[in-house]
Amino acid sequence: MTVYVVQEPKGINIVSATKYGDIEIILPATEHITFNTKGVVEKIREKLKHFTEDDYLLLLGDPAAIGVATYFALNANKRAQFLKWDRQEKMYYVVEVTI
Repeated sequence: MTVYVVQEPKGINIVSATKYGDIEIILPATEHITFNTKGVVEKIREKLKHFTEDDYLLLLGDPAAIGVATYFALNANKRAQFLKWDRQEKMYYVVEVTI
């Protein structure tokens, strides 16, 4: 199982997400979809080409990049698992989406 993090977080500790799998960063914190749309979309597509129903998507970073990553994750399997952080409980919850 892999936890795909859409964009490398700045100042956010995501170590507890390793409970769900190995962390794989899709985009570095410095990469911006606005300035290189085609290149960033291709990078996201490439990183998620092996995304399976057992993997997770951690939706951190640029909202446009999150939208693109969600598209590729759902398009691959028609089902994706997202990790949603609960600030009060200080833990991740799994949100499963099927289209």
